[in-house]
Amino acid sequence: MESFGEPPIFEHVQSDISQAKNDPEHSRKQSVSKPPSPTVSSLDTQKLGQDPSSGKDDKPDSQNAATETAPYPQLSHMPSESEDGTKDLAVEGEEPETAKSFDRSATSSVFGRNRGASYEKVGEEGVSRMHQFTLYETSRWFYIVGGDLLDTKFRILKVDRTSESGELTLVEDDIVYTKTEMNQLLNAIGDGNKSSGGLKLKSSTWGLLGFIRFTGVFYMLFITKRKQVAMVGGHYIYRIDGTELVPLNTPNSSKKTEKNPEEARFIGILNNLDLTRSFYFSYSYDITRTLQRNILRERKSLEEGLAQPAHDFNDMFIWNHHLLQPAQSALKNVFDWCLPIVHGYVDQAALSIYWGRSVYVTIIARRSRFFAGARFLKRGANDLGYVANDVETEQIVAEMLTTSFHAPGPTLYASPNYTSYVQHRGSIPLYWTQDSSGVTPKPDINLNLIDPFYGAAALHFDDLFQRYGAPVYVLNLIKARERTERESKLLREFTDAIRYLNQFLPNDRKILYKAWDMSRASKSRDQDVIGTLESIAEDIIPKTGFFQNGNDKESGLKLQNGVVRTNCIDCLDRTNAAQFVIGKRALGHQLEALGVTDNTSIDYDTDAINLFTHMWHDHGDTIAIQYGGSHLVNTMATYRKINQWTSHPRDMVESFKRYYNNSFMDAQRQEAYNLFLGNYVFAQGQPMLWDLSTDYYLHHSDPRAYLDRRKPDYINWYTPEHLHPVAPPPTTWSTELSAQPLTYFDDYWLEYYRPLAISSFQKMFSFKMQSNLRYIPIKSASEGRYDLSPFKVRSHTADQNDNTPDSRSKSSGTRHKGVKIADPADNATPASETALSVDTQIASSSTAPIHTRSRRYTGIIKEPSLQTPFQPTVPPIPPSALNTPAGPPSKAEQAVEAFTRLVTRSLNPTVADAEEYQRYVTHPLQIPLVVSSAVDYQKTNKDFLDYVNRVREAAIDGPPASSFNEAPGGAGAAGVNNGHTRSRSSAASIEQRARQNEQMYKGFLEVGDEGLTVLEEDGGKKRYKRYRQWLRGKSLFKQRPADAFEV
Repeated sequence: MESFGEPPIFEHVQSDISQAKNDPEHSRKQSVSKPPSPTVSSLDTQKLGQDPSSGKDDKPDSQNAATETAPYPQLSHMPSESEDGTKDLAVEGEEPETAKSFDRSATSSVFGRNRGASYEKVGEEGVSRMHQFTLYETSRWFYIVGGDLLDTKFRILKVDRTSESGELTLVEDDIVYTKTEMNQLLNAIGDGNKSSGGLKLKSSTWGLLGFIRFTGVFYMLFITKRKQVAMVGGHYIYRIDGTELVPLNTPNSSKKTEKNPEEARFIGILNNLDLTRSFYFSYSYDITRTLQRNILRERKSLEEGLAQPAHDFNDMFIWNHHLLQPAQSALKNVFDWCLPIVHGYVDQAALSIYWGRSVYVTIIARRSRFFAGARFLKRGANDLGYVANDVETEQIVAEMLTTSFHAPGPTLYASPNYTSYVQHRGSIPLYWTQDSSGVTPKPDINLNLIDPFYGAAALHFDDLFQRYGAPVYVLNLIKARERTERESKLLREFTDAIRYLNQFLPNDRKILYKAWDMSRASKSRDQDVIGTLESIAEDIIPKTGFFQNGNDKESGLKLQNGVVRTNCIDCLDRTNAAQFVIGKRALGHQLEALGVTDNTSIDYDTDAINLFTHMWHDHGDTIAIQYGGSHLVNTMATYRKINQWTSHPRDMVESFKRYYNNSFMDAQRQEAYNLFLGNYVFAQGQPMLWDLSTDYYLHHSDPRAYLDRRKPDYINWYTPEHLHPVAPPPTTWSTELSAQPLTYFDDYWLEYYRPLAISSFQKMFSFKMQSNLRYIPIKSASEGRYDLSPFKVRSHTADQNDNTPDSRSKSSGTRHKGVKIADPADNATPASETALSVDTQIASSSTAPIHTRSRRYTGIIKEPSLQTPFQPTVPPIPPSALNTPAGPPSKAEQAVEAFTRLVTRSLNPTVADAEEYQRYVTHPLQIPLVVSSAVDYQKTNKDFLDYVNRVREAAIDGPPASSFNEAPGGAGAAGVNNGHTRSRSSAASIEQRARQNEQMYKGFLEVGDEGLTVLEEDGGKKRYKRYRQWLRGKSLFKQRPADAFEV
């Protein structure tokens, strides 16, 4: 199209007017169009008492509860609360949740331009993105008007609503209009359609997701509500909070659509996919790519003389890819009007360092749309190499000295203040499934196909090489030893696959493989799960590296080559804990690269790691809900063993929720996934989605196409170009571009600073962002008695005592469980009154692990059972429960007393000798049970000496004389005769009893083929005495009445 003359949309306006004038019903009464929404000030849009995080928030309740119950007043980045508990007026946000419609005036005017006038086209004046859209309708057309942030530039898209079923007609105009021109254009359209109702306002939206069709007409899917969740380089990332489905039909044909039962059922299936949970988009930042990939692409386009690179979104993470396909052929650039969305998790928090420097920590998780589905319905990999539960997690750490990606100069996209690290999780790339049709929560694992060439794994790892480079570090956390073989069979097969693929790779590009049974280690008392993961992470980071932006290597530019791939059986609980520890180690490297810290190690229980832990816990919960249907069952607190009492009820509830969703809800979710992602497309003569017995062929390639495909190379299974390291980006660009202003390349200034908007600090997203400042107590900080460093290890005791210096010195080091040393001389007094409380330290603070942590707990038992910084106590029994009438106690009272005694003794163990106990717990080696066979006759018990003498005499009298040492002159015999002898009958009786005991002990050591199963022939053995009593109905856990002095 030429730059001069009438714009194409004006031609359609003229045709609409002429058609309306020729209409025989033109003289009928004009219907009144719906007036536009009034323009409301940003201050008027705030609602009294509305939480800034209101709406459908996909974050789990754990973080919200932690925020609400913060023990100290909230500062800076956290919104303030009034005395009545309501939020301040101006804390909702810089923008309302719903979009403002185009401010259209009712003045009628004829639209037109002078002949010869030039028109601004898209891209001629630099970046001009549309951030809000208004939908108008006439009887025949839909008009989508898009506007920029400053409300000065507008574009229009025309959608035909009278097209035949299955057809989509779009008319795009690449002319950029001013506000006055757009108003004139809309008035002209309204005047031309007065006879049919005029131009009506349909809705105001934040963006168009695309077009979808079921059995009849197409539907448009719009974003009606959004919420800011992160800011990267001055570009905002939003979460979808509301959507609207608009059919492309006329009012007369809408009734026919409602009567179609199949169409209504498809719409119902689509509604099962809640697009208001964990779906994200951005107008100006590509969230489908990593930060490193985006920076390299921008700098590459500058070298080629392009102000803006072509859209290069990663199709793997565009979840509305199927909705964008119908518009690909009709629009010049579909992403000018439609927004790509990702499914996963996005969160951002501010790390305030001594109140002067601010570091933003951002976590972005992207879930793949390939082979996507619910837990038991999508396992392993398909024949294209895509795995189930494929999630890419990126953590961006940036120091906010400057906002944009640009360095001073300006040097475009070269700011050294941005770093990132990428991890990957995904199911084991083998052909395996689990049958969830039964009632068992852990179905058997079936290896459906044994491929000797491991074709699916080869395709998967070649894709990882293409996306991240080499090396790929595989951390396999599935079980190695099981009573019933389940996960262990996958361990062997996956290990063989890695071994087969590695034999063809170059030596310096082989897949690095680490298998570790994390579940077994977490249940063992002598294994440190977090310590082992820390050592693994310390080995991973130097191999893969991390990304730090910069002009060149001399100025600090670093690139990540390779990725760590973590998996367990579900890629949920164990995987999230391992990824957190790896991310924690990467966070230390990123902060050290930014000059924030002087080393790469950050201690646990610091404000920085506590904030980081909350973010990763929410990340794991969100991923677990999407794939498994419930929150994490085992959290970081579980693996750190700091919530032994409080975690069990929660774990049971989450396990039941996961089992319920997997059994009854996953099928519906899978149907919604298949419909929205385009895995199933309706076709005449084909079965309906709900009639399919399996969706196997929806996620695998057509077997009939195998003959036409190129046969894979079983030796050269990888692409050599993918193994090359990432090249450093260029630092120069063309002369024509160097003269352009910064706004020609990047519009972050308008998006972040909003120069024409009325705002305040409490409405700014950066001010409301979650921060480590919420951990700081006001009183201690104002008095100078609190270390404001986010890298200071906090202790529970210090927090309890207002963090005074004295209390911090008392609680320094790693504190362990207190043990009461009882006085053996006073046995008549209850131990709970006469015991002397002595805190024993099992290990010194210098050698204690840094991941021990103290937390507050509520309920019957307030402290964890493993590590407590101070003496735990048990709440006393209410006096009403003890004031019982005279007489023997009832069974209920006996049970209460027995339970109280059990808990008291478990939390307050007693020993008789304090010195001996102290020597035992501080001994550097493991003390054996028997250290010597020598007997100290001065200190040994008299009964034990008598027993030893009897055994010796029996041994002397029993064996024949030839077995003894016969010294010259009969000295040996004389020595025997001079000792205290016993009769042979006594010796024989002792030997007989010894043989009986030996037979009895052999019976205990014998274990049958059935393991611990009790058989009929075992009924007469002594060890099953209690079991026989239980079979007769006697309780196995019945407690005897407690004595008064024991309570």
